[in-house]
Amino acid sequence: MLRALLCALAVLSAPPAAAGEADGTCDTALLLAIDVSNSVDESEYRLQIDGLADALNDPDVSDALVVAQAAVAVLLWSGPREQLAAIPWQQVAEPSDARLLSTRVRALPRPYVRSGTAPAEALLAALDLLAQAPPCGRHVVDVSGDGARNMGGPVARARDDAVAQGVTVNAIAIETVGHGVADFFRDELVTPGGFVMSARGHRDYPRAIREKILRELATPTG
Repeated sequence: MLRALLCALAVLSAPPAAAGEADGTCDTALLLAIDVSNSVDESEYRLQIDGLADALNDPDVSDALVVAQAAVAVLLWSGPREQLAAIPWQQVAEPSDARLLSTRVRALPRPYVRSGTAPAEALLAALDLLAQAPPCGRHVVDVSGDGARNMGGPVARARDDAVAQGVTVNAIAIETVGHGVADFFRDELVTPGGFVMSARGHRDYPRAIREKILRELATPTG
C-alpha cells in the first residue's frame, strides 16, 4: 500500500511532458517547399540547400523538432509540371533523426533548371503530400521563393484549398529589391494565421529558414 501511494505521488508531482514528447505522437507535419526556378542560379540553390541543412542540424531547431515529434518532408518546385517530393516524410523522434535529415537535404541534386515559377501548383503538390503525412496535430507548409508567379494557375485558389483543409501556409520571401515578393506571398499565398519572413537575398536565407522553423514549431498559428 505504501509503495503504491509513493508511486502515485511521484506521478502527480512529475512535470508535464512537452507536446508530442511523452507518447511519440506527432505535433506538427512540416513540409518545406523550396523554389528552384530559373531565377535561382546554382550558387543560390546551394545557399538554400546548405542553409536548410544547417538549420536542421542546429541544436535549437533539432530540439524543437524532437519536442514536437515533428514529421518533415521536402518538396522542390518550379514550373506547373515540376514538383518533386525530394525527401518523403520522416519523423524526428530524436536528435539523430534531425542529423540524418540534414545530411539527406545537403545531398539533394537540383531537379529542374530554366523553368518558370508556379507557386499555385507547388502548393497543390504540397497539399497532396500532406495527405500522406503521419497523423499529426498540425499541418504546415513552409514555402520559400524569390519571385512572384509567372506561370501556372491562380495562387489564391490554391491557398483557399489549404484553408479548407486546415493547413497553415507560411513563406520566406527572398528579396533582392524592395518587398515585392513578400507582398505577393502575403496577398496571395499565406493563409490566415500564417506569416511571411523576409530574407535579404539568398545569402540571408540560412538565417531566415532557421528562425522560421523555430517560429513554426513554437506556435500553432504562426
